[in-house]
Amino acid sequence: MRLIFIRHGQTTGDIEDRYGGAYDDLLSPHGEWQVVELADELADCGIEQIFVSSLKRAQQTATGLAARIHCPIITLADLRERDSNGPMSGLTKAEARARYPEFVELVKDRLNTIPGAESYTETSDRMRRGYDQVMAQTRGCSAVVWHGGGMRVLFRDILKMGELGEIGDCAWVELEQSAPDSCFVIRQLKRLTCKF
Repeated sequence: MRLIFIRHGQTTGDIEDRYGGAYDDLLSPHGEWQVVELADELADCGIEQIFVSSLKRAQQTATGLAARIHCPIITLADLRERDSNGPMSGLTKAEARARYPEFVELVKDRLNTIPGAESYTETSDRMRRGYDQVMAQTRGCSAVVWHGGGMRVLFRDILKMGELGEIGDCAWVELEQSAPDSCFVIRQLKRLTCKF
């Protein structure tokens, strides 16, 4: 079994310096170009289906990839990004510093939960449910298009491999499992660094 986990491309919120998470922004023009490059990289990987977060930036990324490799897309809401920013979601970083200076400091630690936000534990549990759905429906090779937070939860909490470093736009990692009860191993990765 092979799984290819992919972060979405650059978003309008990235270039406008907004707090993301639950903010449902779209890919920027550069992000759309990144998806074309991603599809070229993964065109011959044998992807049979794409599981995707319900957020628009992931949906756009998955749609661009599926158009190239001609496979079905399955949306799983449990794969969406953490709403860690509560009332700051969608605000520019400058706006958030002016309105919620105490929250800006609190969200620097993933274990803190500000009012109106999802806790890290809730997020990790939800993403594990999404991962379990992917595992139950994969026999050959599946892709999962989601978010940077999902990539970190995957390596930190689900696979227990350790911490990731930088996660670029359209970063991806291909994992392979040789037998049903064996551990996944990294086959290749792109625009992604590991700290382990």
